[in-house]
Amino acid sequence: MALNFDLVGEDSEPAMRSWTATDVLLYALGVGAGQADPLAELEFTTENSIGVQTKVLPTFGNMIAGGGRGRSLGDFDPAALVHAEQSFTLHRPLPTAGTSRSVSRVAGIYDKGGAALVVSESTAVDAATGEPLVTTRGSVFIRGEGGFGGDRGPGQDWAMPSGAPDEQVTYPTRPDQALLYRLTGDRNPLHSDPKFAARGGFARPILHGMCTYGYTGRALLHAVCGSDPARFGSMEGRFTRPVIPGDELTISIWADGGTAYFRTTSNGAPVLDRGRMTFTS
Repeated sequence: MALNFDLVGEDSEPAMRSWTATDVLLYALGVGAGQADPLAELEFTTENSIGVQTKVLPTFGNMIAGGGRGRSLGDFDPAALVHAEQSFTLHRPLPTAGTSRSVSRVAGIYDKGGAALVVSESTAVDAATGEPLVTTRGSVFIRGEGGFGGDRGPGQDWAMPSGAPDEQVTYPTRPDQALLYRLTGDRNPLHSDPKFAARGGFARPILHGMCTYGYTGRALLHAVCGSDPARFGSMEGRFTRPVIPGDELTISIWADGGTAYFRTTSNGAPVLDRGRMTFTS
């Protein structure tokens, strides 16, 4: 078997990640902030606007919890790997500059028949103080690596809300959105190289799933948190189909107390589904 099952349950060596206001601003642009109106989200896209304090988009937390980089999941074609699910919990609003120390572990490798599902967790703390910053949990499908007779993994207790959404937001993406977003750190050629994308079964490079995730997080931040990152608690969702750069994203939101359920669609089909986030009033 090509997968490295020995990684399950083993903590990685600590990994350090530093960032500055420039990284924060670039990430915000990468997930569409200021795209429709350059003056609408200056607290996330500028650092020197008069009377405006720079803030960090909550989904940037996924960028700083990077323990375990460089550990190999096994010997397989990287074009067969696609992002399946992502969740994160913020422990406090993120600073515009800092250094995190994170440790990750493979929580499980599950048998989905035609594919393996690899679930990873990571916790990032402030490197100077040890204060928790963000906890993430993500999974990837690796096509062709299933069928090893393992556990299929836990189910998920999510049901589509009834009735019309309380909020619905549509964001355009740019044809070059993936080329911009990759500058935030994810240089996977699936999102830029047409030959590599063809190996994965795609007619052209696709948008990063985490870019779609970031657009969705922006919509949730503005719609249910009044654009205040301090009110944003956690977010989870499942990637269901690829987005082509230039496509529109429509985020439908159902709020229920301190929880919001969401679904992101493109061209009428779900692309980020089973969405749930928590927030404070």
